[in-house]
Amino acid sequence: MKPVTLTTERLLLRPFRRSDAPAVHTACQDPDIPRWTSVPYPYTLRDAEHFTGAFSPQGWRQGTDLSFAVLTRDTDALVGAVGLVRLDRLHTPEHQAELGYWTAREQRGKGYTAEAAAAVVRWAFRDLGVERLEWRAEAGNHGSWAVARRTGFHREGTLRGELVRDGTRRDVWLGSLLPSDLPAPDAPPREPAARTPYLPYGG
Repeated sequence: MKPVTLTTERLLLRPFRRSDAPAVHTACQDPDIPRWTSVPYPYTLRDAEHFTGAFSPQGWRQGTDLSFAVLTRDTDALVGAVGLVRLDRLHTPEHQAELGYWTAREQRGKGYTAEAAAAVVRWAFRDLGVERLEWRAEAGNHGSWAVARRTGFHREGTLRGELVRDGTRRDVWLGSLLPSDLPAPDAPPREPAARTPYLPYGG
């Protein structure tokens, strides 16, 4: 996968660089990030250096994890991360991926993450051929759900005991987004020969 850069009105989304490690390390000192995501705890500078300098570039090369650093266009400050994971079904008949994200504490409440997520969603549907995006979060993560809802996801239910964290099974909220859920200007062009027809259950 060739790395790409996306822009929105206020944000620049680009692949992580090793130079982002100090800012990522600082952001991940917020206990809410390891509480609700899979980042290590405690989160060390070495963890950040590995993520920005090895894990993320490798994810782009191998097409296994497409993570963007989200930066403000005016100050180049790190807002957080947003990207596509669980890509093992991207090139199968399911054409599916999962959207994930986290936001630095001082950047929350500004609508940045929803803005970045919307850009990644459009890119996934238009350029990658994704036909279904999933969103998952530990049940109770209302901040993550607020972003997903603003992006257009439909919450489908709860996966009981699906997540194991600290030796305890926890429930997970599941949501989905289809290209047809997007407003007309953002929806990908109709290509019946290239897109799998959808027959919703009418029961």
